[in-house]
Order: sequence, then structure tokens, then C-alpha cells
Amino acid sequence: MKLNVVPAATGAQWVRLGVRTFFRRPIALAGLFFMFMAALSLLAVVPLIGGVLALVLVPALTVGLMAAARAADAGNFPLPGILFVAFHQGREQTRAILILGGVYAVAVLLVVGLTALIDGGRFAQLYMGGGSMSNELINDPGFITALWVSTLLYLPVSLAFWHAPALVHWHRLPPLKSLFFSAVAVLRNARAFLVYGLLWMGLSLGVGLFLMLVLAMTAMSTDIGVATAALFPLSVIIAAMFFTSLWFTFRDSFTADDEPLIEIPEP
Repeated sequence: MKLNVVPAATGAQWVRLGVRTFFRRPIALAGLFFMFMAALSLLAVVPLIGGVLALVLVPALTVGLMAAARAADAGNFPLPGILFVAFHQGREQTRAILILGGVYAVAVLLVVGLTALIDGGRFAQLYMGGGSMSNELINDPGFITALWVSTLLYLPVSLAFWHAPALVHWHRLPPLKSLFFSAVAVLRNARAFLVYGLLWMGLSLGVGLFLMLVLAMTAMSTDIGVATAALFPLSVIIAAMFFTSLWFTFRDSFTADDEPLIEIPEP
């Protein structure tokens, strides 16, 4: 397996391909993303272990969304069962993707747990579904600090797990080795991923601001419920397009050709 180093402009291409592929099969891909969120949400409400189980399944279900994007890009219609494709590759592969999920759960819980040292656990409680956002939280300096710290601490976790599920599934790498290769691939293509991230951030903010402008022009801006109801389906669509684009970041970052651009050294 080899690593491709791509130009910065490829980040914009990933965004464009994600959006274009989503609109090839919008109902299927949006429905699969909704299934993804619903499955994790249902697990999360199970007492004591639900939140952990939901985190363990994130890598496997992410593979399913990437496989759906791959199918849509090839002109096929992704059926609902594709969301669980990571569990259709035999016992060894199922074990590998679940081990990766276990490592992901530990990493996320460690990040969230560390924020409790800052705000007394308010952010951790909210993250684990034990509370709701309120004006009091938003105005709490400790909570805001914990939010930013969690974001910074999650960055290395994101680097390690960005390609890892796909590497375990499509290249059959061991879980720990997939984390190494994923981090190397993202760092080597940092410029492309920077463009990619900025464009998705800009798209998300732009859609939100546009909706607020429309609400203001129609004299509904004071109705928070209307704004929230309108933002939810849009946020789901944007998130579904983002997850669709993940396949292209993986596809272009690795190659099995005999003459690759760069060979990744063994860890």
C-alpha cells in the first residue's frame, strides 16, 4: 500500500465530488446518514454502556457510509444494508473493526474526561447526553474553555482515525497499523486537508447565514423554533454530503499501483 501526496487544490475537488455524488443519490445517501445517526442515538440511550457502544460502532458505520458513496460514484444505488458492510467480511475483519472502534471509544472518552478537570464535568455530561444546551452553559467561561480544549485534543484523534476504518476494511490492515498510516497520510496531505476543512466550514456557515437572512426577510427571525426546524434538515444534508466526501479523501490518498508517488515506511 502506498501513499499519494496530492496538491492543495485536491481538497476543493474532494468537496466538489462529495456534493456532486450526494446529489446523484440524494434520498439514498441522506437516508443512510439518518440511519447512521439514528443507530448511534438509539444505542446512546441504553443505560451505562450505551454511549460507549455507540462510539465503538462509529468506525464500522463510517465504512458503511463510505461504501455507499463509492457505490453512488460508480452509478449504483446504495441499499440500506450497505451501512453494515464492515461486518460482512468475515470474523477476523469484524473483530478488527470492533477493536478499532474500542480504541476510538477510549480515545474520545479520554478527551471528554480531561475536560472535566476544567469545568467540573458539565461539557462531559452534555456530550454523553446527560443535559441540554442552555444560555447558562453558553455564558459559562469554564464550559467554553472545556469546549475549545476538547476540540484541540480531538484533532490528533481525528488524524489517526480519518482513514483508519477504510484501511482496516479495504486494505485489511491491523487496527493499530491503520492508525499510523492514517495519521501519516493526513499530515503528508495537510495542505489539501486544510483547504477541504475550510471549504466545509465555509459551506456550513454560509448555509446557516443564508437561512437566517431568509428568516429575517420574512419577519420570522424572532421565532427560534422555526429557525431550528429549518436548520435541522439542512444540517443533515450538509453532514451527509461531508460523509460522502470522505470516500474521495481516502481514494486519492492511497494507491496499490506498482509505481506510487511515495511509499509509507513501516511503523
